[in-house]
Amino acid sequence: MFILHDILKKLKKEFAHSRKGEERGTWFIYTLIAIIIPFTSSKTSNLFRSLKGLFGFTGIRKKRYYTFMRSPKIPWQRLWQCLWKMIPEPLTNDCLILALDDYINPKTGRKIFGCAKIFDHAAKQNQSKYPWAQNIVAIGLLKMVKGRWACLPLSYCFYHLKKSIEQRKLAFTKPEIEFETKIEQAVNMITDIAGLFSKTRIITITDSWS
Repeated sequence: MFILHDILKKLKKEFAHSRKGEERGTWFIYTLIAIIIPFTSSKTSNLFRSLKGLFGFTGIRKKRYYTFMRSPKIPWQRLWQCLWKMIPEPLTNDCLILALDDYINPKTGRKIFGCAKIFDHAAKQNQSKYPWAQNIVAIGLLKMVKGRWACLPLSYCFYHLKKSIEQRKLAFTKPEIEFETKIEQAVNMITDIAGLFSKTRIITITDSWS
């Protein structure tokens, strides 16, 4: 509990630069607690009910909380870097070992961000080979934890199909997104991590997904 308190306190400080930093920082850390507590699923509607019912945020309005959850002003880059700094002994034999991969996250809603008909190379015979899903490129830290290899998430990107981006532009749909290949997204994430772990040798492990 003391470790969690220390982590959340540091994350909240990353909102201090914003005009509404105190409010956003408070909502952010209590949202994380609501996700951690095995009380409900992590849907936005359930998290909102948790903030009101469990933590007593009676003055918070649903529309305002939903706006906060999709706000582009959440300092994700600083939050990630803050977490990276708190990893104890991240190096293995003086190297930072990273795992790079992509995966799909099937969805049912038609208005969910980043969704498209994505080819699933691992689909079974009774499953669609092109499910409606998000395609996510993720990178994690490979580290021995209690004698076993673990992968600690470090960053991720939504991969958008080029044809999907072109369709959005033709329909004048926001937000505007520029196409990046998975390799370009991976390079950007690794560069951000390397900027924090300067003068450190980095080894990246991946398969043939690119």
